Amino acid sequence: MSGIKPQTDASVAETGQSTVTSRELKPTSGVLKRLRSRRSQVDTRPVTEDELREQGRNITSEDVLGLRAATRDYLCKPEDNIYNIDFTRFKIRDLDTGTVLFEIAKPPHTVEDEENREADSSTGRFVRYQFTTAFLKLKTVGATVEFTVGPRPLNSFRMIERHYFKEHLLKSFDFDFGFCIPMSRNTCEHIYEFPQLSDSMIRQMVDHPYETRSDSFYFVDNRLVMHNKADYAYNGGQ
Repeated sequence: MSGIKPQTDASVAETGQSTVTSRELKPTSGVLKRLRSRRSQVDTRPVTEDELREQGRNITSEDVLGLRAATRDYLCKPEDNIYNIDFTRFKIRDLDTGTVLFEIAKPPHTVEDEENREADSSTGRFVRYQFTTAFLKLKTVGATVEFTVGPRPLNSFRMIERHYFKEHLLKSFDFDFGFCIPMSRNTCEHIYEFPQLSDSMIRQMVDHPYETRSDSFYFVDNRLVMHNKADYAYNGGQ
């Protein structure tokens, strides 16, 4: 993606085919939950993306925990989101200082959006981020998300997010949203405790923009229903 313009000195985000501008995060009817990443399985059998596609069954959390590289493509289709989960706002802040690094909101749906979605299955599922180098030295970050749920209840709603630099797994985060009632608007803050990176690794990640990637897998009752992807550059302001 091109044409990314900084929103702040800290970061910029581009979603789908258009840049999303910074907005104020307004209070919602839901209660703000703060979720810390739980310990994911560390002894899961290594698995490749191709093996998951060939297995002929629903993809589970245990499956994605075995991935050792970022996926090339999506492991589920947009129509697998039968619960109509829709992420509408997102904010990242440094928990040590309280500084808001950036904040984005999803624009209202339009007819053009629906046409773009039909033409490009990645629309709304891919985000490109640009941060300053200082972001790599943060210790704890809070990511606040707002999302709505359709007419079906969500049981055991869970997100596993895996971050890679090239073929190296940086860290796997595992968050349990719990139960979400039908037709609800929910707000939660994920607490990310970043791995401490060596100076050498930081230099490589800065020198190779967008080769740091992540997969976000969303499960309901341990069945994959959403898969979002992102890539990152850490040379903003340089």
